[in-house]
Amino acid sequence: SYRQQVNYKVPVNPELPKDEGKALQREEQDKIDNAGPLTEDEVTEKEALLQEGFCAWNKRDFNQFVKACEKWGREDIENISSDVEGKTPEEVKAYMAVFWKRSSELQDLEKINMQIERGEAKIERRHNTRHALEAKMARYRAPFHQLKIQYGTNKGKHYNEEEDRFLVCMLYQLGIDKENVYDELRTEVRAAPQFRFDWFLKSRTAMELQRRCNTLITLIERENLELEEREGKKKTLAKKQTGSGTSTPTQKRKAE
Repeated sequence: SYRQQVNYKVPVNPELPKDEGKALQREEQDKIDNAGPLTEDEVTEKEALLQEGFCAWNKRDFNQFVKACEKWGREDIENISSDVEGKTPEEVKAYMAVFWKRSSELQDLEKINMQIERGEAKIERRHNTRHALEAKMARYRAPFHQLKIQYGTNKGKHYNEEEDRFLVCMLYQLGIDKENVYDELRTEVRAAPQFRFDWFLKSRTAMELQRRCNTLITLIERENLELEEREGKKKTLAKKQTGSGTSTPTQKRKAE
């Protein structure tokens, strides 16, 4: 009766085969369209069910929950709870369980899923970037002075090696997970004494610095991958030599 009053439209369940999903959708929609008013017993049952459900959650709470899932990922209950005003982690956890169990009933399910998955993809990208920077930094005792970028043919014409080194090191120091990290990076660039006469770098916007950092991160990821592949080949070769009983030059010297 309530769904009839609000003109509810049953969505197609994406987990079912197309024809079966549409048939079930028509069946459920017919039940709603032809539903009569609730009896006294049904009204009583409705009130009891509301007490067992999430009657304390409103549309604002729903929107905050979805946005928090997009921002933090659907598994991060603690941070999601902090973004849903007035809800405890326990309440959010209980709501989340029912939300995903009955998500196929949502009219905007596809839109909501895309929104959350887009956010989770950004989280995964930040995680991979942080891992790449950590691996790069670990190869130097003093990265602000020693770090080198393997440019290949992608050095570009505008930024020099000293500028790129500072951008990478400072981005890592500030933390790639910060929401406004490139605004902070711009502030650090303008305050760095070695760039006090570098008007090109000091005049870059946060967006321009982000684009340059994205290019440098791609180069670092490529370098890390090449190093991992070379290390993997060395290990494979070492295993083959050990398995065949072939001694390396070092092993021969030790034997002698």
